[in-house]
Amino acid sequence: MSECQYIWGVGEQAPIIKQHSIAKHEILKAYLTKYLHTLTVTPMQDTFRLTIVDGFAGGGIYRHETTGKTVFGSPLILLETAKESAQEINKNRPKKIDFKIDYFFIEENTITAEVLKKQLIDQGYGPQIGNSIQLINDEFGNCADRIAQFIKKKGRKARSIFLLDQYGYSDVPAPQIRSLLTNLPGAEVILTFAVDSFLTYASDNTTTCQLLHKIGIPNCLRGRSIKEIKQSEKKWRLYIQSSMYRELVEKCGAPFYTPFFIRSTKGHGDYWLIHLSKHARARDVMTGIHWEKNNHFIHYGGAGLDMFQMLGYDPGEDSDFTQQDAFCFDINARQQSISMLAAQIPDLIYSAPDGLSFGELFSLTCNTSPASADIYREAVGFLLEQKDLEVINQNGGTRRSANTIHNNDQILPPSQHKFFFD
Repeated sequence: MSECQYIWGVGEQAPIIKQHSIAKHEILKAYLTKYLHTLTVTPMQDTFRLTIVDGFAGGGIYRHETTGKTVFGSPLILLETAKESAQEINKNRPKKIDFKIDYFFIEENTITAEVLKKQLIDQGYGPQIGNSIQLINDEFGNCADRIAQFIKKKGRKARSIFLLDQYGYSDVPAPQIRSLLTNLPGAEVILTFAVDSFLTYASDNTTTCQLLHKIGIPNCLRGRSIKEIKQSEKKWRLYIQSSMYRELVEKCGAPFYTPFFIRSTKGHGDYWLIHLSKHARARDVMTGIHWEKNNHFIHYGGAGLDMFQMLGYDPGEDSDFTQQDAFCFDINARQQSISMLAAQIPDLIYSAPDGLSFGELFSLTCNTSPASADIYREAVGFLLEQKDLEVINQNGGTRRSANTIHNNDQILPPSQHKFFFD
């Protein structure tokens, strides 16, 4: 197990929390809020069921590194966000929704678990402990299967969110995540992975080899040694990141994913915040959070449909050569994404015999792009204005602007073909 970053004690001062961890909590709150609002839009809906699992819950309380003020941890953020969202959703609904949310807060350290329990009681959640709130003093890996069985009893597609904020990179092996996603069709996983720390200490020794086996990605470097990669790849860190990312998401088995970096106070990314799910819509909600919270995220790949095609050195991707910074989900990154998508989408549409629906275009390509569905729409809208594509709705009508495009609309080459020249 990785060394714990925080130490709690009963009656003692709470540990300091750094700004990048506060940013992570903001993202968690924003995602859960969007998640609940997105899945409760049906007017006649009267019940919403969800299970939230915090696999590395901690003590539930911190001190801000700058102000020294009390900051709540993920368990209380999850509880408060769900409560606030339920009130907001029900505020103007004639038919109120009964939110039936079960929580599992798992903490391995016994003293830390006691601190968490006290915080929950102090904040008024004592009556829920043992009912809708389960506190488990154990390792996540030891109780994951038992929790999965609990969720399955709610129904085959029962919704669940697993927050796996591991302290390092090997506490949650990829095969364990694959098992959760395979057995729970309605599950989503939010995983942190300290890739920067791994790269700092990785070498061609048995310890690194054993760690890769423990993570579940022993072949991620495809037989190359770290020494040889460092000698031959100018951007060797990016090469290894890309290799590890490919192997990790493949071994986790999620059809949709968003592996981007939480930006640290040093300006670069220390660790991935990886969202794994089985639904393109869920992926788009998380991508939208990246753009809304752009000062918290950073990405070292491209802006179009090949954002992770970064193996090997390419002078066009070298920031020292191009004088371009990393992709930061800001207005410049948005314009880059629209331009790149507008250049790449026509090839996909022209190569498909019957074109593609907008939903198909997004679901087939979103994993290789940092763009949200709205940015895809803007790119397709630009192509409509240029008469490079046509978009036909289900009634046979023609779409004229980006904001009217729906998932089921068919994107086709224009009836009067234009000629393209390099």
